[in-house]
Amino acid sequence: MDVKDKLLEQAKQHISEPMVHDLILWIQQHLKCVIKQSATVCNENTFSKGSSREDGIWMLLLHLDHMRAKAKYVKTVEKWTSDLRLTGRLMFMGKIILILLQGDRNNIKEYLILQKTSKVDVNSSGKKCKEKMISVLCETKVQSQHKRFEMFEVKQYSTLDELQEEFETAGLTALFSEFVPPLLK
Repeated sequence: MDVKDKLLEQAKQHISEPMVHDLILWIQQHLKCVIKQSATVCNENTFSKGSSREDGIWMLLLHLDHMRAKAKYVKTVEKWTSDLRLTGRLMFMGKIILILLQGDRNNIKEYLILQKTSKVDVNSSGKKCKEKMISVLCETKVQSQHKRFEMFEVKQYSTLDELQEEFETAGLTALFSEFVPPLLK
C-alpha cells in the first residue's frame, strides 16, 4: 500500500503528461527507502515535494555500471557539477564507479535529469547513448556529522580500504557500509 501511495503522489505531479516511464524510474530509485519507511520511519522523507525538509544541503550516491568513453563522460560530469554548483566525488575502484554529490536539492534533481536524459556515453558500436545502467543508492539530507566537500573531484582508488577511508573522512561510514560492500558481490 505504501508503494502504491507513493506512486500515486508522484503521478499527481505529472497529470496531463506522459508519466509511465518517469514512474518506473522513480520506483526503481526509491523502492528500498519506501520499504524501509514502511517498516520504520526514515530519518528523512525524500518523497514529499516542496516541503521544508527539502531545504538545505542534500547528498546523492549513484552507482554506474560502466563507462565506455571515460574521458568524455568524466568531462561531462565535471561540467554538470560545476554548472549546478554541486560538490563531491566521482570515484573509481576497479570496476566500481560511484558518484557522490552534495548540494541544493533542486540542483541534485536537475543533475539526475541530465544524467538520465543526455547522451553521456557510447554503446558497443561507438554511437552516443544515454545512461541506462545507473542506480540511485541513496538520496538524503546532509546531516551535521557529514563533512561538506569543498569541490567536485575525480578520484581513483586502488583498494577498498582507500575508498572506505574517503567515506569515513567525510563522516559517511554508515553510507559506505550499507551500499558499497554489496557492489563487490
